[in-house]
Amino acid sequence: LYAMLLASSNEVAYAVGDTVAKKQGHDYQWFLDEMNRTVKELGGTHTHFVNTNGVHDEEHYTSARDMALVARELFAFPEFFTISQTAQYTIPASAATEEHVFQQKHRMLVPGYDEYYEYAVGGKTGYTTDAKNTLVTLADNGEMKLVCVMLNTHSGHIYSDTRALLDYGFQNFRHVQVDESGSEDIQK
Repeated sequence: LYAMLLASSNEVAYAVGDTVAKKQGHDYQWFLDEMNRTVKELGGTHTHFVNTNGVHDEEHYTSARDMALVARELFAFPEFFTISQTAQYTIPASAATEEHVFQQKHRMLVPGYDEYYEYAVGGKTGYTTDAKNTLVTLADNGEMKLVCVMLNTHSGHIYSDTRALLDYGFQNFRHVQVDESGSEDIQK
């Protein structure tokens, strides 16, 4: 999981899907079907996965809204945040493999980087020639949790735009209690 989430290791993403499927008595396609079923269950309407790694395929697509729905679910999995907040992870050498060192690529999560954002608690970077840069960022200021999804962007402003959107959300929105009848009584 560290190789997949920190280094975007395509072969590891495939291996994770294949291994989970086999442990359930199924094949890789079953895992993809489960991915598609789950995103629909979360309310996604514009996503179709044909691989586990996001490598370009005309039949593989998603939307910012659907990615935000998926990312929101990550708040329920502390393991994700443990991995996502790791600056560097090393898999030691073994008799069969050499040592592998993975670096966190989401610059808002690493103290010391200019793009570091104190409320960022998790996320994932991505890039393909067709999709350009993508960035999903989960943030928590102690009062509210937000998800920001950037798709098909050029790298120059991806972090500053993400910061601006998160700051806007934290500064301009708040939780409100909705009464039992379903109507809100909000006074400014």
